[in-house]
Amino acid sequence: MTETRPPLTPLARADFDAIAALARRIWREHYVSIISKEQIEYMLAGRFTAENLAKYLDAPDRWMRVLRDGDEIVGYCSWSLSGRPREMKLEQLYLLPRLHGRGLGRAMMELVEADARARACDTLVLTVNKKNTTASRVYFAAGFQVREEAVFDIGNGYVMDDYVMEKRLPTTAP
Repeated sequence: MTETRPPLTPLARADFDAIAALARRIWREHYVSIISKEQIEYMLAGRFTAENLAKYLDAPDRWMRVLRDGDEIVGYCSWSLSGRPREMKLEQLYLLPRLHGRGLGRAMMELVEADARARACDTLVLTVNKKNTTASRVYFAAGFQVREEAVFDIGNGYVMDDYVMEKRLPTTAP
């Protein structure tokens, strides 16, 4: 995959198994140095069910796009309205490591930012584990700043110790 503008398509029901498999692959490789294997498995089991993924199909407040390289799904991103006025939340942005550094993650971020602005949002927020320095560096470079630190109880005795980051989006004149 060499193009800088990825072919991002809306999530389809037929993508559910491939998205779950990709998430397992990426999370098990990346997060093992950040959180326990048990917590990784707990989070994967809860997030990538058909029921949870179906919430993105034709929803008015959340979206997921899939990045393909031929027939293979190699990345995805999701975002939603945060519940605060004029604020969008980047929920997930994942890409196979072999494709890092090609501008594909940046293109996914630009898609989310453009959609946020189109929906009259001027702030984009996300949460990132404090120990996830790789992702944090990317977000800082993209213009995000730490808004606050937060610990989220995710159940089963697990917590996420995160930074809540935000980026003010430039507004365009009418």
